[in-house]
Amino acid sequence: MRTDRSEIHADFPDQDSPFAWVAQICTGLLVVAAGTRAFHLLFSKDHTQWAWLDIVIALLAVIATVAGQAQRLPFQNVFLASAIMVAIGGSALALGARTGVPFGSVAYTESAGPRIFGTVPWLLPLIWIVVLFNARSVGRLVFRPWRKSRTYGLRVIALTCVMAVVFAFALEPYASKLNRYWLWRADQGTLAWYGTPWINFTGWLLISLLIMAFSTPFLLNKKPKKSPPFYQPLVIWVTIQTLFAAGAAAGGMKSALYFILFTVVAALSGALAGARW
Repeated sequence: MRTDRSEIHADFPDQDSPFAWVAQICTGLLVVAAGTRAFHLLFSKDHTQWAWLDIVIALLAVIATVAGQAQRLPFQNVFLASAIMVAIGGSALALGARTGVPFGSVAYTESAGPRIFGTVPWLLPLIWIVVLFNARSVGRLVFRPWRKSRTYGLRVIALTCVMAVVFAFALEPYASKLNRYWLWRADQGTLAWYGTPWINFTGWLLISLLIMAFSTPFLLNKKPKKSPPFYQPLVIWVTIQTLFAAGAAAGGMKSALYFILFTVVAALSGALAGARW
């Protein structure tokens, strides 16, 4: 898990890149789609009527994320890092579905969509791309003032993994409690977060750390240049978290709502403060 100080100035995308317009359009559409879904959740009694938008939102987030990262890194690096995230994350999800390790015992419902080899819904492994790429980029903004520190890379990796767990805490009430895309088989008396056993979040932390250990070498910019901060990942992160907050509000899950709002404010404050440097 080697860090390279040569990546410290690679914070802003190349606007001349052919991926620029893809990233901008998909990010804009993501904001519109998530806003539409959030509005429907808050003002409609039937939460499932527009559930198909969740698939659109997830796909737009994946495309926007990959295109955004490809503006500042060679596409082959982004592709390889994405493949590692999907392979490790998807394998962990499949293992969890069959054995309960490392996330806990879970059963996916028909609402989650077709499954790969009858095990994991096809869209779930792609979520790791959205979570880890954007968490890492937000972490780079937060630690921008310390980008010349020898521990900069390790700090970014640590915050990336913590933010992945934060994402899981926000995702579970929305996906398993409100929309019932999957159901947890937790034993009675097991410590849980809206029905999700706490071992799930330990699993997210460990798998995120494993993925970052293998993918980070592909995310180091070999041709760095000093440039302004890269805000697109922050927009994607806040947009998705805001959707989860709307879901928590619609489902009357106050603790989840307050938690998500707190973490969104913390991410915005830290990233915008760090970006000034």
